[in-house]
Order: sequence, then C-alpha cells, then structure tokens
Amino acid sequence: MGKQNIQSLRGMNDILGKESELFTYFIENASRIAKNYGFTYMETPILEETALFKRSVGESSDIVNKEMYQFIDKGENDVCLRPEGTAGVVRSFVENKFDRAGGTYKWYYYGPMFRYERPQKGRLREFHQFGCEVFGIDSVYEDANIIMMLKEILDFFGIGFTLQLNSLGCPICMPPYKENLVKVLTNIKAELCEDCNRRIETNPIRVLDCKNEKCQSLLVDAPKITDNLCEKCNSDFEKLKEILDFNNINYVIDSNLVRGLDYYSQTAFEFTSNEIGAQSAIAGGGRYDRLVEFLGGRATPGIGFAIGIERLLELIKQKDIKEDTIYLGAMSEDALNTITKVALKKRKTTKTIIEYTPRSFGKHFKIAEKHCANIVALIGETELKNETIYIKNIDTQEEQNLKLEDF
Repeated sequence: MGKQNIQSLRGMNDILGKESELFTYFIENASRIAKNYGFTYMETPILEETALFKRSVGESSDIVNKEMYQFIDKGENDVCLRPEGTAGVVRSFVENKFDRAGGTYKWYYYGPMFRYERPQKGRLREFHQFGCEVFGIDSVYEDANIIMMLKEILDFFGIGFTLQLNSLGCPICMPPYKENLVKVLTNIKAELCEDCNRRIETNPIRVLDCKNEKCQSLLVDAPKITDNLCEKCNSDFEKLKEILDFNNINYVIDSNLVRGLDYYSQTAFEFTSNEIGAQSAIAGGGRYDRLVEFLGGRATPGIGFAIGIERLLELIKQKDIKEDTIYLGAMSEDALNTITKVALKKRKTTKTIIEYTPRSFGKHFKIAEKHCANIVALIGETELKNETIYIKNIDTQEEQNLKLEDF
C-alpha cells in the first residue's frame, strides 16, 4: 500500500505560529480580566451525553437539529462533542450539588466546541470559545457587570463593536407574547422559509432570529417582546439600561435579538463587529434563570456569555501586538554557562530564546531575526572578562553594554 498524506478534517485547523501566539495572548489577558472580576477557572469534558444539549440548548435550535457531532459510542451511549459551553457548566453545577449548597459561583472556561456547519471566515467546525458563567445572583446589576466585563475584554484588544440588547421576558410575560406572535406568523406562514415554519410549531420566537432576508422583511410589523414585558421584566430592563447609561456604555435595542439557544430569559445581548463580514457576532450571552431547573437542579439564577475566539483573532491580527522577545547568544564557548544564568533571570518576566552554539556577531543577528526577537543580548570573551553584556534594541537601534547584574 502506497504512502498517503493524511490531512486535517475540513473545518478543523491546527493552531501554530503567529496564530498560536495570538491565541495564547488572548487567553492570558481574557483570563486575567476574568480573575479581576472574581471568576475562577473551571473545565468540563469535551464529550457529553446528547440529552444534555437537547434538554438545555433546545430541540428547536439549529445546533441540536443540524449541527451536533452526535454518535453512539462502544458502550451504546448516545453522546456528542459539545457544541457550546454553558450546558456542561450547568450540568457540573448540579452534579456537584452546588445548587443545594446555595451561595454565589463565578467560573470562566475556554476550550474547543464542535458544530457541523459550513466552514467560513471566523467560523470553523472545531472552534474555540472563552466563556464566563455566574450562579446565584438574581440582580440586574450582575447583568450589567457581565456586559461591562465583556466590554473591558474587547477594549483591551482594541476591538470596535456594537452592543445589541434585548429582553426575552419570563414565564409570566413570554407565554401570552408567544400566543400573539403565533397568530401573526400563521397569517404569513405560506411566505416564510421552511425553517421558520418548523419553528412556529417548536419555538416561535426563534423565527425572529431568521437570517433569510425575505423572512426579515415579513417580520417588520411583528409584535415586539419589549412592548409586551410584565412589570418586573420591564422594570429590570429599564434598570439595566440606566446602569449602562450611567457607566457611559453605548448600546442599541434590538427587539429581534433572541440568540440561538432556547435557554435564555430576560436579558439577552450580543457584541457585533462589521469587520469580519456577514458573521458579525463576536460575543454574546444572557440570563438563564430556569436552566438549572431544566437539568434537574434547584431553581438557581444564572447569567453568562461566550466569546468566539477565532472570530476575535481575525480582528486582533490587525492590531499591533508587541511584547519583548530577548535573544541570548554566546560568542565564545566559555560564555555559554553565563548565558544560561542570564536566561533563568530574564524568563521570569520576558520571553527569552537561547542559541546554544557560539557564533559570530553577525550570525547571531540573523538567527535573532528568524525568531522575531527585538532585543539581542550577546556575551563574548571581552564581556565575560568585564562581567558585562552587549544589548541592542532592534526597534530603537539603541546599543549599550550593561553590567550583568543590571540586565
């Protein structure tokens, strides 16, 4: 049998080179901001029972209907690769009995998600999300806090965005609204797309989220959930807007924003960018006060968000990310031990690369360039004798000889 090149599956890419630098740069800084907001790291399995997503994400959603990597394993279990992060976190929350312990819980996570859909710019079949989930806080102030934290992450990376906001009501105001909406949708049913016809039967508010332009034009006069909120939902929504206004956070009310998952209630939000084409959502989330109950736990308020990392990297690529990289080289065999000692010190704060073969001055600069180092530090016989180190900053072209203890 002849040799055959095996390639990665369509929509599943390697992360390496510049991409990996951007990826870790994002994870490190998003994690730092999450910790500053009181979140701790948690991780859930990539493989879960299919029932988890059917019950939480919703059988009416496109994710469950069309996009899950679902299969029967060797133990005859119906399992799938996770298509999103929140359901697994809630499953863990209930399984570990945090719902019974009471209190407040704040977790952040990141990792791969899987959806079988047409690969496109910023959207792959294996993609990565960074997410945060909060349990036990029934306050619109936490909704605002989550939105402000997400804004801070995007601001850190210098990404322009539009914040879209909506309220999806609660079990009091949503049922009569749905009833009213179904009446309107039934009258235009023949003109709506196949997906919308299916959604009328399963979850009619998802019709509002249809990307079909014809459907959107037919829905212009459809009733708005924001005009049909109960007193508490309306009061909470007004308070949320007041908090955002007070903190100078701009937003746009989008009464058709329902998100692609069935578990949201009340606050729903999305951060979009017009810099990455038609798939403009880069982050989003909302409140899911009934999801813990749906998955067998005690009623616990919850809210969270997820960021599509690949979509964000498309935008971060365009920014000037500059962190120092030091290249350390020896110009004589005797200097190698000293070079390793210097590296030990510098690596506590800065990315540092060592060349183990003694080379000439010019050769070192050529190798440093290949490593994209912006600081070249060299030790030869003269420097060793004087206990100094030669430094050149490539960005500023500044050269100096420093005492080893000062570098």
